[in-house]
Amino acid sequence: QVQLVESGGGLVQAGESLRLSCVASGSTFTINAIGWYRQAPGKERESVATILNGGTPNYADSVKGRFTISSDNEKNTWYLQMNSLKPEDTAVYYCHAERTLRSGGYLQVWGQGTLVTVSS
Repeated sequence: QVQLVESGGGLVQAGESLRLSCVASGSTFTINAIGWYRQAPGKERESVATILNGGTPNYADSVKGRFTISSDNEKNTWYLQMNSLKPEDTAVYYCHAERTLRSGGYLQVWGQGTLVTVSS
């Protein structure tokens, strides 16, 4: 089992910054991919930033140059630094991990979500 706990959301004005954190616990050695997703009201959940097998981060076009994903493997924690926030970044942000199972399959794990609200 892997559990994810996010923190760091809140209300900010356009142009300001926030940093989200995600702490993983449990069988973290089974995690092969980490990332952040978001879901705005009335919209589908979308990928924001992901890292697969410790490789190069992949970002949504809408956040490139503004958001940065990073990880601290010793702390089993990953972060999303969000700069130059825009009202359209308003959403519930979810921490995500993909586990590799002994069977060879994969299991998606989600955090509880943290609300980010950007006012204009």
